[in-house]
Amino acid sequence: MSKNILIAIAWPYANAEIHVGNITGSYLPGDIVARYHRLKGNNVLMVSGTDSHGTPVTLRADAEGKPVEEVYKAYHDGFLELFQGLGISYDLFTTTHTENHFKVAQSIFQALKDNSFLYTEIRPQWYSPSAGKFLPDRYVEGTCYLCGAEGARSDQCDNCGNVLEPEKLIDPRAKTGDALELRDTEHFYLDLSKLEPDVADFLRERQHYLRDTVLGESLRKIESEGLKPRPITRDLDWGIPVPVEGWEGKCLYVWFEAVIGYLSAAIEWAAANGEPPAWEEWWVNPDAQAFYFIGKDNIFFHTALWPAELMGAGERFIEIFAKETGKTLTLPYDVPANQFMNLEKKKISGSKNWAVWGRDALTRYDPDALRYYLTINMPESRDTDWDWDEFIARNNNELVATWGNLANRVLSFTDRNWDGLVPTPNELRPADEEILASIEAGFTDIGKLIEEVKLRAALNEAMRLAQEVNKYLDAAAPWFEIKTDKDAAGTTLYTALRAIDSLKVLFAPFIPFSSEQLHTYFGYLQPLFGEQYTETRADDLGEHTVLRYRADKACGRWQPSQLEGGQALQEPGPLFKKLEPAVADQERARLEK
Repeated sequence: MSKNILIAIAWPYANAEIHVGNITGSYLPGDIVARYHRLKGNNVLMVSGTDSHGTPVTLRADAEGKPVEEVYKAYHDGFLELFQGLGISYDLFTTTHTENHFKVAQSIFQALKDNSFLYTEIRPQWYSPSAGKFLPDRYVEGTCYLCGAEGARSDQCDNCGNVLEPEKLIDPRAKTGDALELRDTEHFYLDLSKLEPDVADFLRERQHYLRDTVLGESLRKIESEGLKPRPITRDLDWGIPVPVEGWEGKCLYVWFEAVIGYLSAAIEWAAANGEPPAWEEWWVNPDAQAFYFIGKDNIFFHTALWPAELMGAGERFIEIFAKETGKTLTLPYDVPANQFMNLEKKKISGSKNWAVWGRDALTRYDPDALRYYLTINMPESRDTDWDWDEFIARNNNELVATWGNLANRVLSFTDRNWDGLVPTPNELRPADEEILASIEAGFTDIGKLIEEVKLRAALNEAMRLAQEVNKYLDAAAPWFEIKTDKDAAGTTLYTALRAIDSLKVLFAPFIPFSSEQLHTYFGYLQPLFGEQYTETRADDLGEHTVLRYRADKACGRWQPSQLEGGQALQEPGPLFKKLEPAVADQERARLEK
């Protein structure tokens, strides 16, 4: 029986290009898991979008001297280009600046308010007399009064992770250079203390799924510090208006409304498909499994604050939005947050141009070469390092020599000696049956690893199986066998082709472009996956372009090859490109410019 799988991927801020650390942190692992479940025949919905609001975006607009909407759309278009080029197969990649998202976010706010989880409080905030407005949190920096770190924002210190009281910030200064003074302002607060017992129980129930690094940022933090109320509105003119009369000039805080995008994107996707209630299959379904792919800097928002929002709004939101009663919203099933990737043993820094930028890398390297290295080096339990020498070695020794050469030499030899047809085998010998049994077991073993989001181990196992097929071929040596017994050589090649046909599927979630190409070499007419495309929408907030994915209806291909003798093959070609060692020095020189 098929499962409903929600793949929710972190929403990139519309203020910076995406680098390899971001890609391996959330976008790529989410795509791998989504592709696997599609191949399994499960009902997958993979959503995300551009986080268009909040002060990171307005700060970028100020720096560029452009309207905020123009800046967010420019970055959004760049994200669409990257994700298409890299094969990140969103069912919908949208933005938070849509009528639909405004409506859903405001409905969550209203539901929390109706359920008495919101209250108002007047607190001091930094104000700029010359600008005549309160300054958003990221516009004011200083020294953290708790840990002493420089560059703490007025609301939070990224060094110690604590929420800060603006008036206690040491040596506060405005990024704009404006003079500062404290003035009182009123905001809505989410009373997380009321929801703390339920959130803690939820995390205890999920302990067998969550990684230790994730639990360390969530359950143990709650047990030691507790959940404290947090403000969910801000004095801003760019964002979602607070849906309360008399609160004009204030917007929903971006940390509160952006995570609602996972829900609003599902609702948008359902409406775009002409089936408005379809979102409930993932969001009002106790059997659905929701995976959240994020980096380690966003763990607490997704394991504690977002579940609190869902619990607090729950039934009331569904009454407001879907006009149904007695139902609750689906809570996260797993939050497989990754650690960080560094670059050449130094922290990635966009401001210093110490980064491998996604779109730029795609101008020089094939997407599967990037996807392979980013998966085999994925920071699942600890920080990892992008090393250009290792990237080249992995590409040449594993993708090209082990896997690509295996597929190419077997297909090419068959094409030349069997007129482009799969040889019809004699009865399989013990060695033939043994290698096919090993590959068949890979569907269970690798599938289990992917379901547990142990993607490095899963890809390593696929490559190990490819090495086993190489050993089988070296032992059987059909290129010599053909000289004395063509039928025996044909049986060897048939066995190898079946193994490669299966391996193609095992590799497909990780390196889909080459797997799809290999699929055509085997003569299959129906593709492994669906297709990506963009479309432009319009609402009262303006036009926005989204990335869509059209799923292949003939799914359920996560199974061993059923290849038969006599099947016509297409003329094969190389799947991967060898990289020269000099590329590493060229890339390091590029970094230093």
